[in-house]
Amino acid sequence: MEERRLWDDDPAREETALRTWEVPLPERMRPKSLDDFVGQAHLVGPDAPLRRVLSTGAVPSCVLYGPPGVGKTTLVRLMAAETGRRLLEINAVTAKVAELRDLVLEARQAKSRDKGKTALAFVDEIYHFNRQQQNVLLPAVEKGELILVGTTTENPFFEINKTLLSRMVVYEMKPLAQEDLESLVRRALADAGRGLGKLELQATDGAVAMIAAKSGGDARQALIRLDTAASSVAAGGGSLLDEAAVERALGAAIQRYDRAGDDHYAVISALIKSMRGSDPDAAVYWLARLLAGGEDVRFIARRILIFASEDVGLADPQAMMVAASAAYACDFVGLPEAQLVLSEAVLYMATAPKSNSATGAIGSALEALQAGDLQEVPENLKPRGEGYLYPHDDPRHWVPQKYLNEPRRFYRPGSIGYETRLAERMKSFWKRFSSEEG
Repeated sequence: MEERRLWDDDPAREETALRTWEVPLPERMRPKSLDDFVGQAHLVGPDAPLRRVLSTGAVPSCVLYGPPGVGKTTLVRLMAAETGRRLLEINAVTAKVAELRDLVLEARQAKSRDKGKTALAFVDEIYHFNRQQQNVLLPAVEKGELILVGTTTENPFFEINKTLLSRMVVYEMKPLAQEDLESLVRRALADAGRGLGKLELQATDGAVAMIAAKSGGDARQALIRLDTAASSVAAGGGSLLDEAAVERALGAAIQRYDRAGDDHYAVISALIKSMRGSDPDAAVYWLARLLAGGEDVRFIARRILIFASEDVGLADPQAMMVAASAAYACDFVGLPEAQLVLSEAVLYMATAPKSNSATGAIGSALEALQAGDLQEVPENLKPRGEGYLYPHDDPRHWVPQKYLNEPRRFYRPGSIGYETRLAERMKSFWKRFSSEEG
């Protein structure tokens, strides 16, 4: 088989090609215009808000917030290119105050040279900015001497100082969809100038889909994985990139989960809402996401325990015992076996009948107290009070007597599971449980 070369035999051209090939594929494939930008249609798609602003030549001071590999840095550079503005880049982690002062001075000089067009100051990882750093840039932003654009993977509403945030627009960027990643992979395979076109590989639809699926919405990961798999095939003299080749070359799918970030709250919220919605398949999927992301099993067990009382409640009192036993068992056996314990608990909660009557009862009682409903303890209930009737002296183990000076209705039994039996029992004791109004 004839060997395929990535470049010709001209030494000068070969040296240039070698240097180009040393640049990582994601960097080589950065789009040159907004029309080539893939994903984030809610921001830069046709008639999207940021696209409309850029079309006028304006750039707002803003924060681009989203996970790694979704195009934040690329979009900043395109914002500058599309509006013909000078781009000044700096990293918030390493920038010293003196460097920031130099940046402001450079922006002023650039504005003078560029006939009044304001330069764009790009600050990567902007949430690292401290107050002193902010104080250097804020006056320049307010006077229009520079346009401040920052990127961050951390939630800006939690991590960025409110003084800085109040002067900026926040644009949230999302993980890329499967079809977007597949489009990027195909583009890189076909592009002979910047991509892998010179390898002359044919890729099956299944291989492209597998690379996209294993990249977790991360364009950088998709291109790195493509480069690894394609190079492996080409080095072996092959010409077909299929699913088997991808499987051999690549490891497990990337897990997009940050225990200290937004994913932590989003995935646990999805688990709880799936259990509440009685969908065991969705619930166990979100449990798997938590476990694969390295979440603390105690945290998961605590959330299941809370769910047992908040959402299953008295419709199935056994749920509390299952949750408590699961929490103990997780501590006792640890991972990896704890995942079996948590799976059983999650599936039990998801398939159990649901009632939030316990949640509603304590909530209503606390609201009454906050509204000023402060009753004295009835005389018959005090330690040495007179008139208390001992319920067990009655064959029914219940006697009518006063437990509040003025009766109140906080508990309203649900109409499913064990709680229907509780409702009937209460109706036989208290008149207020026999009326729909309560």
